[in-house]
Amino acid sequence: MIMLSDILIRKIQPSDNPDLALIVRNTLSEFGAANPGTVYFDPTTDALFELFQTPKAAYFVAETHSKILGGGGIYPTEGLPEDTCELVKMYLLPEARGIGLGRCLIEHCLETAISNGFQQVYLETLDELHLALKIYHKFGFEYLKAPMGNSKHFGCGLWMLKKL
Repeated sequence: MIMLSDILIRKIQPSDNPDLALIVRNTLSEFGAANPGTVYFDPTTDALFELFQTPKAAYFVAETHSKILGGGGIYPTEGLPEDTCELVKMYLLPEARGIGLGRCLIEHCLETAISNGFQQVYLETLDELHLALKIYHKFGFEYLKAPMGNSKHFGCGLWMLKKL
């Protein structure tokens, strides 16, 4: 069993790309959500380190004993208001779920969003990721009627926003 106290949360490194791409795609497959218009088919999923070199973006990796458990980040998605970033690519291995790691990663992302000057955090998700929806609600994310910005992820049918 993985203990939260044994987990290191750190900034993404170039060598993390293959492991993180696999975690993202395997998670979407696991939940039956490996659909066109999701990050499953997004080419940036294979180059997360490079993507998160964008100003005001940040991606955090969770690892224990040199094993990557997952990660999540914030990104100033094209088309969003200047004061809004997107919570993105928040995926964990099955054995890393249910121990509070998702909560820790989201807290890290929200703190970073505030320190980077953002006033709102937007996210796009899927009905299939029902476990994540519960966590987002606990953090105060509220449903929107339509998407914001231009993430190009037309396969996501749920949109949420949190004021910081």
